[in-house]
Amino acid sequence: MRKLKLDELNRATVSEFKAGDKLPVAVVMDNVRSMHNVGSIFRTSDGFAVEQICLCGITGQPPHREIEKTALGATQSVDWTYHTETIQAVEKLRADGYHIIAIEQAENSTMLNTFSPDPTQKYALIFGNEVNGVGDEVMAVADTCIEIPQFGTKHSFNIVVSAGIVLWDFYVKLNLK
Repeated sequence: MRKLKLDELNRATVSEFKAGDKLPVAVVMDNVRSMHNVGSIFRTSDGFAVEQICLCGITGQPPHREIEKTALGATQSVDWTYHTETIQAVEKLRADGYHIIAIEQAENSTMLNTFSPDPTQKYALIFGNEVNGVGDEVMAVADTCIEIPQFGTKHSFNIVVSAGIVLWDFYVKLNLK
C-alpha cells in the first residue's frame, strides 16, 4: 500500500468547488474564541462542501494568520459572512429557508445517531463558544437541538471535533445512503 500523491487526489479547483454541488448546510460559529478552531472548521467545511459559514460575535474573520494556519486555503473556497450578533445570522438563515439546529447538550435534545435529516431541507448548524457553548438567546430560537452521544468522563468534545462528527453524519445521511 502507498499513500496517494497530491496530484493523484483529483481535487477540485476553488472555482470548480464554488460551482459544484454543496451539502445543504450552513455552519454558524457562535462566539468561537480560538482562531485555530475557526480555521479548522473552515477546512472541515470545505471537506464536506458545506454551502456557507456564518462567523458571529467574537469569532475571528479571515484574513488572519492564525485562521489560515489551520484553514490551509479553505477561507477562499467556502463562502462566509460575518454578523455582530448570532441572532442576526439565525434570522437571515431562517428567512432563507434553513432549519435552525443548535449542537448542544440540552433538555429534550435529539441524539445525533437518531436524527434523520430531510433531503429536501436546508440546515443551519450552530456550534458554540469553547467554554459556554451555544448562547442562551440562540438556544431559545433554535428549531431543534442535536446532542452528540458521549461515553467518557469529559463534559464535551472540542468544537472542531463536534463539527467534524456532525458534518460527517449529515453528509453520510444525505449523500451516502
